[in-house]
Amino acid sequence: MHGLASSARITRGSSGESRWELATRPPAPRLRPYIRDLIGYTEQAPGPLRRRELPVPNVVVIIELGPPIRVFDAGSDRRHARYPGGFVAGLDDTFTITEHDGFQRGIQVNLTPIGARIFFGVPMAELTGRAVPVRDIFPRGHARLAERLEELPTWDARFDLIERALGERVDEARIDTGVVSWAFRRIEERGGAVDMRALARELGYSQKHVIDLFREHVGVPPKLLARLVRFDRLVKHLKAGATGTWAELAQRFGYYDQAHLARDVKQFTGTTPTRARAELIDLAGMSP
Repeated sequence: MHGLASSARITRGSSGESRWELATRPPAPRLRPYIRDLIGYTEQAPGPLRRRELPVPNVVVIIELGPPIRVFDAGSDRRHARYPGGFVAGLDDTFTITEHDGFQRGIQVNLTPIGARIFFGVPMAELTGRAVPVRDIFPRGHARLAERLEELPTWDARFDLIERALGERVDEARIDTGVVSWAFRRIEERGGAVDMRALARELGYSQKHVIDLFREHVGVPPKLLARLVRFDRLVKHLKAGATGTWAELAQRFGYYDQAHLARDVKQFTGTTPTRARAELIDLAGMSP
């Protein structure tokens, strides 16, 4: 990779007494099958701040450049852990609560599951529903990546280093992800509205074999991935301030009916659709 397609876009804002800065930059074109987003962030608040992180069809990498946040067990607000240097969170089917004491600073890299499979070199099922310290999962040649990122002076320099590290792993990769990559794209292109039997027939494999491939290269079966893709589209639609009744949204995003949508929202958020919608609207101002 030579040169940059663009520089990081910096957004600053406030909510009450809280202040935040976001730096975002689209990944280099050749890395877009592997990286969805590069986000740098700094946030200051007058006291502890807790958030409900919703499941997404990405593997989330958090590099801590400030005090480590608290990450609660998936679907719980009781037990938690801290991960100095950062952590990697695999795909999950429920929410995760995070909390900081009034200050956080770091980088979030949203990897596609295929990108994570290539970068970390481990079956994605090992990350499903888990947060793993970066020091335990980063490949040997990039074990000091978090420390090196902290030493750099700008968001662009940090994003450059992340792209170089992933680019090297892509160039070295000997993992055959072609079949799952194609199926993953098909599920995303159709917003999760994919018949799994038809997908297996298109791939020329049994449904069991397709499920096994997805567990290795994505971390979850294709049916759950499709549900996450559909839910993620709904979340982005609501965060953008879109209107519509739940029945209208169910029809738009391919749910059988309003009750079907409500069940998925309750499982993925741990709360009611109405409350989840209100929380998403509150978070919309901090979206990159």
